[in-house]
Amino acid sequence: MSDLLGDMRRTHSCCELGIDDVGQKVVLMGWVLRRRDHGGVIFVDLRDRNGITQVVFNPAVDEAVHAKAHEIRNEYVLAVRGRVDPRPEGMINPNLLTGTIEVTVTELKILNAARTPPFLIEDDIDVSENIRLKFRHLDLRRPQMQKNLILRHRSTASVREFLNSRGFLDLETPFLTRSTPEGARDYLVPSRVNPGQFYALPQSPQIFKQLFMISGFDRYYQIVRCFRDEDLRADRQPEFTQIDMEMSFVGEEEIMEVAEGMMAALFKDVLGRQLELPFSRLTYTEALDRFGLDKPDTRFGLELRDVSDIVAESKFNVFSGVVKKGGIVKALNAKGCIDFSRKEIDDLTDFVAVYRARGMAWIKVRENEWQSPIVKFFSEDEKKALAERIEMQPGDLIFFVADQPKVVNESLGNLRNLLGKRLGLIDEKRFEFLWITRFPMFEYDDAERRYQALHHPFTSPLEEDYARLVEDPPAVQSRAYDLVLNGFEIGGGSIRIHQREVQEKVFEALGMDRQTYEEKFGFLLTALDSGAPPHGGIAIGFDRLIMLMCGEASIRDVIAFPKTQKAACLLTGAPSETAKKQLDELHLRLRPGIKE
Repeated sequence: MSDLLGDMRRTHSCCELGIDDVGQKVVLMGWVLRRRDHGGVIFVDLRDRNGITQVVFNPAVDEAVHAKAHEIRNEYVLAVRGRVDPRPEGMINPNLLTGTIEVTVTELKILNAARTPPFLIEDDIDVSENIRLKFRHLDLRRPQMQKNLILRHRSTASVREFLNSRGFLDLETPFLTRSTPEGARDYLVPSRVNPGQFYALPQSPQIFKQLFMISGFDRYYQIVRCFRDEDLRADRQPEFTQIDMEMSFVGEEEIMEVAEGMMAALFKDVLGRQLELPFSRLTYTEALDRFGLDKPDTRFGLELRDVSDIVAESKFNVFSGVVKKGGIVKALNAKGCIDFSRKEIDDLTDFVAVYRARGMAWIKVRENEWQSPIVKFFSEDEKKALAERIEMQPGDLIFFVADQPKVVNESLGNLRNLLGKRLGLIDEKRFEFLWITRFPMFEYDDAERRYQALHHPFTSPLEEDYARLVEDPPAVQSRAYDLVLNGFEIGGGSIRIHQREVQEKVFEALGMDRQTYEEKFGFLLTALDSGAPPHGGIAIGFDRLIMLMCGEASIRDVIAFPKTQKAACLLTGAPSETAKKQLDELHLRLRPGIKE
């Protein structure tokens, strides 16, 4: 490269020059964003990751350089030497940092030619995401993508500075570990030197960070890759990054205080935004009661109302029958939406059906009457009670769902989010943080016919609930907490179990016998027996956090080389088939019908 460049060493980036640099001799290097030939004078917008500078090839200055400039095409890589000149009157571009000047070129080197790109290297392009991912090296040249990744870099720097200043140690944990139950599916890695045995890529460094606490490293953090083989969507990836931290001799308050301080420093450093501390808090039960979801977007209202007690004895059997069977009835008041058409209501009914709601009743509140097929089933007292509970006013449209609590909450909670966006109720520039606390310890898995840990099996129950681990597992509350931002769960943590006997009771509540949990977690139980301190921590989903800070709708737009929703890398073609020799070395054989 040095022979090619000779003495053409870059002296400036493409955003550093201004009117004060007029007359200076400079060397710029970068990519051609666009080339324009204006009747002999050729203008080129030269781009690097910092910005754009207009460079000018004028035959009156140098005919040979001007002639060579005719070869230039978009995305060619150039080195130019020239003089900084003020732009002519009327030609200033206020949208560019360098819009007051241009560089008149006296020397040109084409460092590399480029094929015509499959899409324009600019923002707001109309091209499919698959094409962008296939040519990701080009997509990453777009200003918005570079801005996102630069913000990501600045964010990691801010986080490290904050945690380092508070006595945390940046410690690494293994990527090749053992598979453990209770979570998403693991990515397995076959061992060549141990035939028939497998490593697992970590879903999180959970056990290792607990071992750090037991080892006496009382403040640990890591910005770490994690791996989960799960179904994907816009805010999930098979490999993702989290800010992982753990602390000894602490309770929930200390951990929340550190997390809030880190967020405040991050938003101030990177976005120049001042966060209001402390963050708001809701218990898990309060969140479901009011918003239907355990990660509510609290930037707008439309809170749900439980009307089960009011309709329990009504003549509308759809409602009263559900209540008698242990279900609930909730209402959502879509304020001012009385003009929704029947088709719009039917479409919303189809929407809640995605969340297993078997139907959705509705009432339109007019000045002197309620309009709905279900109104005739309610007594005057029931109507009065409903009007008060739901705060019904003329112009409102009320939606009802009756079913088991999980179905009702998920369907109306997600309908609330949909209406919040559709009705323009959300201030998209606002950042609203919220802690969710006191989660249930367990949830019942109908398919497995057993209880599973709602967070993970190392979460500590509330001390007053220890006895219920055996007697009444569904009633046990945990010392877990989630951090929610604008309706997205961006972090989760808990106070951990630090006593062997409590950990064993949790394993047993999850349906594990002694042989199973000793085989899977014997090393952890031994460590807990070795003087484990009280400890806890939190993991922040870094990709999701950066997505929200950048105002993007998908985490794929803040990850340099992401996978598709089918967990494929279109750029490299991964995953791919492998040679039979490699399979033989790993003592693996594909099932018949699968191509080797």
